[in-house]
Amino acid sequence: MGSSKSSLFSEQENRMADLTKALAHPARIAIVNHLLKEPGCICGDIVLKLPLAQPTISQHLKELKNAGIIQGNVEGNAICYCLNATVLEEILQYFSQIKEQLTHQQNSCC
Repeated sequence: MGSSKSSLFSEQENRMADLTKALAHPARIAIVNHLLKEPGCICGDIVLKLPLAQPTISQHLKELKNAGIIQGNVEGNAICYCLNATVLEEILQYFSQIKEQLTHQQNSCC
């Protein structure tokens, strides 16, 4: 979304758009799932588990890291990745609020 249009929306709406956009690829979901099973992974470990080339996985890791969904710490020549629980909790809270509002609504949809 262009910067001129994003100013029309709330900070939370822009934040959730950025976070969900970062998750909106099956490879990134697979990376999150892998990090759930094996926290503290390096890119090479993820490359061995997913059917993608190393540069492709690195790009997906970069997108997840830029959004704050994962964190990376340098360990020697490698970066050790893990999930950012604070940001994932933020996403969970947002969708929990939606679910709560839906359960309180009556079935008055079209």
